[in-house]
Amino acid sequence: MKYLHDEKRIKAVTVCFTDLEGRMHMLDYDKKFLLKSADNLTFDGSSIRGFSAQHESDLRLAIDWTSFYWLPSDVFGPGKVLVFGEVLNRDGSAYHADLRGLLHQWTDAKFKEDGTIFHAANEVEGFLFRGPDAERRYHEVNKFEFVSTGGYYHSLPGDLLRTFIDHAAEVQRAMGFQNEKDHPEVAPSQFEMNYSYTDALIGADQIQLYKLLCRQVAAKVGCTASFLPKPVAGINGSGMHTNLSISRNGKNLFWDAKGQDNLSALGWDFVDRILHSANDICLVLNPSVNAYRRLDPHFEAPNQIKVSANNRGAMVRIPFGNERSTRVEVRSVAPDANPYMTMYTLLKTGLEGPKGKADESKRERTRFLQSNIQDAIRVFKSSGYCKSLLTETVVERFADLKQAQADRCPRELGTQVKASEVQFHHEVTNQYLWSQF
Repeated sequence: MKYLHDEKRIKAVTVCFTDLEGRMHMLDYDKKFLLKSADNLTFDGSSIRGFSAQHESDLRLAIDWTSFYWLPSDVFGPGKVLVFGEVLNRDGSAYHADLRGLLHQWTDAKFKEDGTIFHAANEVEGFLFRGPDAERRYHEVNKFEFVSTGGYYHSLPGDLLRTFIDHAAEVQRAMGFQNEKDHPEVAPSQFEMNYSYTDALIGADQIQLYKLLCRQVAAKVGCTASFLPKPVAGINGSGMHTNLSISRNGKNLFWDAKGQDNLSALGWDFVDRILHSANDICLVLNPSVNAYRRLDPHFEAPNQIKVSANNRGAMVRIPFGNERSTRVEVRSVAPDANPYMTMYTLLKTGLEGPKGKADESKRERTRFLQSNIQDAIRVFKSSGYCKSLLTETVVERFADLKQAQADRCPRELGTQVKASEVQFHHEVTNQYLWSQF
């Protein structure tokens, strides 16, 4: 706060929070006002889908000053910085539908208990489509227009997809992400930009920032960055492969040079617990109608409830690693999942979730994740484990939101992407269309 006060070039602070479904919301505060009122920031929670009812609408925002980011002025405008907030009730207690706060509390408690640190790295894929607001206007034209039809790694220097990737990667670096590699992906107009692993809470924040900066850079070149899991039928969809590891006292607890695939007993136990609850938590990892198009076995879809070092159709993969990099990769996560809910669910399930007696065989035999959102909602709502994990209130509220989207779309997916599964998608912010239903 002293830095903000003294730095005359900063005029405003963008405070972000994430709703139950995973949409990021942003409020811009004048710097002088914020410095005087940081302990008394409020907003109308009844205007956020999945948050409070109208009769209990006032919610508070607490700023997490450790999540401070500089915003490049050529992309976000001059004189602005960004920080994440956590949602509180009027009395200052944690708000039950704020999953960032829940993840923060739980990881902090584990660290204080025995020094456990959770690490995450995400590989977030997306598509670049020609034209601004391509998702919001999809119902008008019923198609997306590719800017490139090249495919994996294939994009000439200076073409539109490569220019977008280069610019977005520079913004990523400027905001403090440790960029590792970026490239066109398998499908036409698809991209992926990888950045280094970090603390799980920071990793979830950076997923939100990654999508934000991609959308902002795309808009500046007259395009749309889309994180729909399967925006075009007949080609590969987009995933958000989530790499997780646990350390204590500087030691990677998943590494064992003598373990199967160099994974420790704790690591295998972590995998088994996730496989055991895979169907219960499928809606958390795949929270939209469109996400179930991606779980199609013809396109390297990770819809098999099994673990493998090489099979990319398996829900969980054990990548080749060493003492530093050994990790568990959960491949069935869609890019539109709430990153805080995803991190919390996977980490807590892997560490503390139920574990059946036949887990050894579950690693080998092939079972499948749900093929449609209706089945996923039904299993999620009836899961005693999910209610103990997220509370009964959150489970019911999240399931109701997903059901409202599902009811606006055909029950059978069919072979073509329907306008309704795009326009009523939780990340496609077209309030006008939603209200017309």
